[in-house]
Amino acid sequence: MISLTINGKAHQLDIDPETPLLWVLRDELHMTGTKLGCGMSLCGACTVHMDGTPVRACSLPVSAVAGTNIQTIETINSPAFQAVQKAWRELDVVQCGYCQSGQIMSATALLQTNSKPTDEQIDAAMSGNLCRCATYHRIRSAIHQASDQLGAKAK
Repeated sequence: MISLTINGKAHQLDIDPETPLLWVLRDELHMTGTKLGCGMSLCGACTVHMDGTPVRACSLPVSAVAGTNIQTIETINSPAFQAVQKAWRELDVVQCGYCQSGQIMSATALLQTNSKPTDEQIDAAMSGNLCRCATYHRIRSAIHQASDQLGAKAK
């Protein structure tokens, strides 16, 4: 039996401890906002937060997250997330949209720890997230816009 806290809710699961977190989220708990991209932690589509840090759920065994707090795109609602989501819409970041939950989770984590990132810091934080539609310039612009919005709220 594995005990998990996901989106603030405790779960007891009788599951193989080596099962990737992604499959627990999608197949066992029916949280389908986190996507499978590559299955090897290379594309970032499966990004979730573990104790506030972005991690790849596709290759992370569920046993490694026991005792941590996992947050998925379904319930994240921090000021940083709200600013990112608003900027994403205003700048029309999304094309196909498949990578976007992972992109948004990584961008939110960045802004929660660095409210005014440089281009280089954005590129480093987002480097593990691939976008096959190549909207990288819009993603970076949206992160800057979200940062500006967060800074305006703080004043």
